[in-house]
Amino acid sequence: MPLAITDYSWTQTESMLYINVPLKGTKADKIDIVSTDDYLKIHFPPYLFEAFLFEPVDEDKSTARIGKGVAVISLPKRAEKLWDHLMIPADDKEKLKSIRERALLKYQEKLINEAKVKTLKKHAEKKYALETMMKLEEEERASIQKIRNAEREKATAELEMWKLKQKRQVKEDTQLKLHRQRQRQEKPTDQRYSSEAQSKMKEVPAPRVYGTIQVSFTPRHFPTALRESRVPEEEEWLRKQAEARHAAEADSEELKDLNEQEKNPDWLKEKGDKYFAVGNYLAAVNAYNLAIKLNRNIPAFYSNRAACHLKLRNLHKAIEDSSQALDLLTPPVPTNAAARARVHVRRGAAFCQLQLYTEGLQDYQAALELDPDNEGLQKDTQRIRAVIQGTVPELT
Repeated sequence: MPLAITDYSWTQTESMLYINVPLKGTKADKIDIVSTDDYLKIHFPPYLFEAFLFEPVDEDKSTARIGKGVAVISLPKRAEKLWDHLMIPADDKEKLKSIRERALLKYQEKLINEAKVKTLKKHAEKKYALETMMKLEEEERASIQKIRNAEREKATAELEMWKLKQKRQVKEDTQLKLHRQRQRQEKPTDQRYSSEAQSKMKEVPAPRVYGTIQVSFTPRHFPTALRESRVPEEEEWLRKQAEARHAAEADSEELKDLNEQEKNPDWLKEKGDKYFAVGNYLAAVNAYNLAIKLNRNIPAFYSNRAACHLKLRNLHKAIEDSSQALDLLTPPVPTNAAARARVHVRRGAAFCQLQLYTEGLQDYQAALELDPDNEGLQKDTQRIRAVIQGTVPELT
């Protein structure tokens, strides 16, 4: 049975009502306050203060200040006049009970509505953040594509110039050859060689003996059977990997102080892997950053850096690096299937930690298609689907 507080005080003006309730040494975080237009409750076990107000007040503008051992409740009156009493008479118990139940029900509905508004606002903010991120990614892809198109046009123009130069060279060589033939035909047939010319002709060595060298190449093998293999895509994948290994870029201003070993992207990747294994994720990120500056075409650099960002909860950066790695892991062939599955899991995990479960589920499903026998992937995908359906709490 709660103890009713009777040593409260109240004052009023024509437009405001002020109620002071002593807190009996109770901390502010243990006080429960319910306020409606005709009911006020302040509860801090074992004490309870209830007020069935004499006139209605504006509950939306009501405030409560707690400090120095007292709770001060400020209630704006709906009608500007002085009250004769603070509360209505307590004779009719049923009426008071009805007011209390109605007030508590109204207060619960208010809390539910506020929670819904907060949830809608949170989802709207998440949607805006995702749309902004996707827009930035689209702009970045467009910028990259523009650069690629410019490079392609430049290379095409250079190729055309080279072809034109070759044609001109062939034409000049042909004209020179015809000119020499005409000169030989115009010489007298009975012209004799001088003794000096004949002696030089005798000094010319005989033609070398020639032969044919047989060359054979080791056939290339893939893990899949030839009838199931996507040979053109696999050839393109191997060609891209070979080109990427020879596409190292060295910025002389930033990298001039590095030694030869530190300018090797593979050595930097191995260094980053070792840092990651011992939990030094920041050092691993630095190693992968330098490797990417040297060579921007290796998908493993971006994939491993995404794993580091995921550990450091740099979730947007983890998504960005995973997307870049997937762009480089093309065309999709069995040789790079395991790498693509890992990248999909890392990006999906980042989406889920941002509470973007629908996007995360898409990545986990993509990884599961690449590795359908992975029991861990099956369990994670099912758990994310359950979160979206609301049957289990959100992931933490």
